[in-house]
Amino acid sequence: MTTPTPPYPAETLERIRVGEHYYLLASALAPRRPQVLLNHQDSFAIFDLAGDVPLTTDEPYGLFHCGTRFLHRFELRLNGGFPVLLSTTPIDHGNALVTYLANADERVGDEVTLQRDTLAIERRKTILAHTLYEHVRLHHYGQVPLQVRLTILFGADFADIFELRGATRAQRGSLTPPTVEADCVRLGYRGLDNVARETWCTFSPTPTSLTASSADFHLTVAPGEEVTVEVRIACIVATPKTSLPTFHAALAHVHHERSTWEEQFPRVSSTNENFNAWFSRSLHDLAVLYTTSDNSTYVYAGIPWFATVFGRDGLITALETMAFAPGIAAGVLRTLARLQGQQLNAERDEEPGKILHELRHGEMAATGEIPFGRYYGSIDATPLFLVLFAEYADRTGDLQFIEEFWPAALAAMRWIDATSDEEGYVSYVRRSPHGLINQGWKDSHDAIFHADGTLAEPPIALAEVQSYVYAAKRGMARLARRLERFVEAATWDGHATRLREQFNRDFWISEEGTFGLALDGNRQLCRVVTSNAGHCLFGGIADHGKAEATMSRLTHEDMLCGWGVRTLSAKERRYNPMSYHNGSVWPHDNALIAAGCARYGAAYHAAQILTALFDASHTLEGHRMPELFCGFPRQMHHTPVPYPVACKPQAWAAASVFLLLQATLNLTVNAWEHSVTVNRADLPPWLRQLEIRGLMVGDARVDLGISRGRRSATVEVLERHGEVEVIVRK
Repeated sequence: MTTPTPPYPAETLERIRVGEHYYLLASALAPRRPQVLLNHQDSFAIFDLAGDVPLTTDEPYGLFHCGTRFLHRFELRLNGGFPVLLSTTPIDHGNALVTYLANADERVGDEVTLQRDTLAIERRKTILAHTLYEHVRLHHYGQVPLQVRLTILFGADFADIFELRGATRAQRGSLTPPTVEADCVRLGYRGLDNVARETWCTFSPTPTSLTASSADFHLTVAPGEEVTVEVRIACIVATPKTSLPTFHAALAHVHHERSTWEEQFPRVSSTNENFNAWFSRSLHDLAVLYTTSDNSTYVYAGIPWFATVFGRDGLITALETMAFAPGIAAGVLRTLARLQGQQLNAERDEEPGKILHELRHGEMAATGEIPFGRYYGSIDATPLFLVLFAEYADRTGDLQFIEEFWPAALAAMRWIDATSDEEGYVSYVRRSPHGLINQGWKDSHDAIFHADGTLAEPPIALAEVQSYVYAAKRGMARLARRLERFVEAATWDGHATRLREQFNRDFWISEEGTFGLALDGNRQLCRVVTSNAGHCLFGGIADHGKAEATMSRLTHEDMLCGWGVRTLSAKERRYNPMSYHNGSVWPHDNALIAAGCARYGAAYHAAQILTALFDASHTLEGHRMPELFCGFPRQMHHTPVPYPVACKPQAWAAASVFLLLQATLNLTVNAWEHSVTVNRADLPPWLRQLEIRGLMVGDARVDLGISRGRRSATVEVLERHGEVEVIVRK
């Protein structure tokens, strides 16, 4: 047998390490087999359309808890065969999943012994905390009694999430002997971290027969009768946990928790139903990703690959939702302050004052097989922490919170000062050989490069990071003055002024009319047109003339593909619309760019970006905005092209609609001044009227009606409770 000749010589190919934080092995079959998802807190499950977890080696089906797969098989059979799938859909805003099936034709020889569609099977699932609940209901529509056998097949491999991402392991822990009782099976595993993990499968009523891999129910069903079976799959780590007794009780608990969380947002409605659907879906997605731990709250980054605390993602999600729900920011700041770096640890890229990049659980994180158990390899999370801190202060006027977390903010500022070079730039180089090569939001191995395509050598000073640092110092100076710390305020303002002057000189590409991507280790500018330049508008570091030129450049056809602004110009050497960071479209990236346009008074550019993402949203399944999609030109396809391993839901993608709307309205809420300002809002033609009800400003509340005008939007105060001034500038 001969080995096929590769299309290119092996030595010319760029090599990447499978299992790296940012690289996911993609199954060729995955896009052909739709998946449905449920989650709650630290647990999530991925099913096929029949509501099963099928046995497969290259797709992430299963029930996961804290980074481990506790169920790799969960399949329903009727009389030994597959039922016929009728439909499957999320219900209750994604809190539960319902699947309808029917029996298939059964025959002996030429005789049909059971006609299809005689038995209707309804499967309802929900997840609460560490437990998957399933309620199975069979309804007999035939004319004679039936004897049927319902079988549930199950198994647990206890694979680490990073194994499913492509990482290989020299050895694993060991499975422990299963325990089979009358109505419960316990499957166990002891990892290399010496932690015992168990999957408890409990059935009601008691199965007719129960083994370590299957439960059989022999059921007699009369005409018109219904019978039910309930299953609970609990993920147990170290010690048993209590579960609610029924599916319905679990679903009621999840529904109450999430609907209560959503109440912190004002009610937003418009005359455009597609926009309403996008807005509503985004809110529900954020509620799905919301979690509580250690007396704080957070919004996890995304499912399936990032179902945990990510510093950058949480910070940007909180910035995107700040105008509408500042409580999200309080939880993010509290969590990240608790996890703030305390020591020098090269393996984790940790330094005192540095803000966490990600927090991982699971066996491979605990044993150090991956460095991401508590990992700090992010150059932008620390300045973004300070940006969010200052924005939260202005939005809420919460002096008690500010004083409580002022020491954490000072530690973050000290880290920035210690990391800055003599020019004031903050750059990165990884210290751990297993950590991230690139440590900005574009953390792919090939994301930072020069115009000729060669990869930039570290230490690397990213354009957007300098803008975040600038915004952090301006924000902290603003807060310091309010706290009467005038020396610190003057120092930070001085640093910011010098950084802005230096940046506008060193990062500008005059022939392109935009800012370059980064300075490499030799202080050579990466003269590449990317979306990163838009973040320079968001942070406010750009001079006004350069800001106007950058906005114009980002809306050229090679950048604005019709569905949004690409991460990389189609004219650049490494452009690939199917790549993760070099030509794709990221909703959160677009939202930050739109906010940057609004900062410089160009709400019409923000509306242009909002329109592109809106047009994408109502062609996407369920109006759900994914982590990213491919950057193919719009004229080639009538819908955005999906990225095969994108997270759905993803927090900062879901939150993008809030910041896009805020930018289009140029809306500012300031608790210190008890004011809401709408500055030269420019609603797009498809968004003629909009209402925001229940917008909180300190203890006050205001309802706004906004209508599209000929030159700018008109704003009407529909109702006001408490001290709040509404300022409209046209």
